[in-house]
Amino acid sequence: MNKFITMKTNYGDIEIELFNDIAPKTVENFLELAKGSKEWFDKSTNSKVKKPFYDGLIFHRVIKDFMIQGGCPEGTGTGGPGYSFEDECYEEGESISGKITDDKVGLDFFNQVIAPYLGSTPDPDKEILEIADKCVKLQSVEPLKAHPIEYYLEKTGQKKFTKKGKLKASVDFGTLCMANAGPNTNGSQFFIVTKKDGCDWLNGKHTVFGKVVKGMEIAQKIENLPKDQNDKPVENSKAIIEKIIIK
Repeated sequence: MNKFITMKTNYGDIEIELFNDIAPKTVENFLELAKGSKEWFDKSTNSKVKKPFYDGLIFHRVIKDFMIQGGCPEGTGTGGPGYSFEDECYEEGESISGKITDDKVGLDFFNQVIAPYLGSTPDPDKEILEIADKCVKLQSVEPLKAHPIEYYLEKTGQKKFTKKGKLKASVDFGTLCMANAGPNTNGSQFFIVTKKDGCDWLNGKHTVFGKVVKGMEIAQKIENLPKDQNDKPVENSKAIIEKIIIK
């Protein structure tokens, strides 16, 4: 059964249904950060803390007829909780093993296994790190082909690697989605889509983990706030997440 939250802002309440049926890891991360039950790294104190993450944060990026974005502790779009985790955009497809011979498979493997491993491990395996660095430098997955998939799975602690299955949810009007810096780099930032016909070009690139069920007019009010050249609401019009209430 899906959970519901009320995102209380200084402009009014936004009620959201969370899709824990299709994006359980993303919903769990969001709720634990909201409650303060999950440890995150607070740059302001240079320490790991357990306290409500979203209380007092602003919507730092608002674009009319597109979306409103929040969840950055620094209010700039560059901050997060100090960790990253994988996308939940697609259903699980068939398992793949053996040597990587296809570049598309190699790219999917890098994005689904290698990148999340490096983003969540403070002391990664040196060879994995070296291979990943070569891939980035060459802009190619050729260095990955040195070993079979099973080798990397054992090194990274992953059980299997699967093809992408069916898209779980599209980035539609009113949906709550994870913002990211590329595949499998989710942390704390999110956005609410205000474009009436949705953003189909973002399908499969951002995890959809909820949808506004009441208070969409509040999101639309926020998208129309006066803003600076970086799409950040100006100081005397800033939109604040005062509290997230979990129902």
